[in-house]
Amino acid sequence: MKEIACIHTVSSVIEPFTRQLREGIPGEFRVHTLYDDFLITDASPAGHNKFTAINHQRLRLDMQAQALTGADIIVVTCSTLSPSVRLLQGEFNVPIVTIDDAMVHEAVQRGTKIGMIATANSTVRPSSSALRAAAADAGREIDLKVLCNEAAIQALKAGDRAAHDRIVLEMSDQMKDRDVIVLAQASMADLEQTVEQRTGIATLSSPARCVAQLRRLMEALP
Repeated sequence: MKEIACIHTVSSVIEPFTRQLREGIPGEFRVHTLYDDFLITDASPAGHNKFTAINHQRLRLDMQAQALTGADIIVVTCSTLSPSVRLLQGEFNVPIVTIDDAMVHEAVQRGTKIGMIATANSTVRPSSSALRAAAADAGREIDLKVLCNEAAIQALKAGDRAAHDRIVLEMSDQMKDRDVIVLAQASMADLEQTVEQRTGIATLSSPARCVAQLRRLMEALP
């Protein structure tokens, strides 16, 4: 039986993403889940609020653990981790997919004025870099506007989804001059249609696009 191994850092993403895998990929397959919220906290004693060498090593160990399941594909669902995932991919024989790869490539095709909404400061730099790299691959230059409010992710961690959603929607009101809006974290995926309807701007989130990418990879497996 085919197998997908997931690495998650936000608990609220696990159930909806697993459901999307089941709904979006035909056939029988197993899903192995590893949840590690340490990876989105600062592992350095100085509290620099960035992805540290300790986090990088812990991610490597998590990826090794998921490779040991014998999975056909590993998917990492946290955008903050994407740059480190790309650095580590060469150490593994199994294909490794990042949550935001398909989304950022679609975003730069949609327009040059891109708005990015984030709810964790640790996501801003990697997601911005991913968008600029995708634009460079496409031979384009982008005008990137970034808004981040960590009160949203803190509310979500506390179980207050309503407060999280309100903060994200308030940020979206400042993006009405953009060609496309990117929701930088998978935890905002449920707001994709709401933001698009509220702003009138094409809005992208990562999970559904990642699942479509995984489906293509799974269908290509022997």
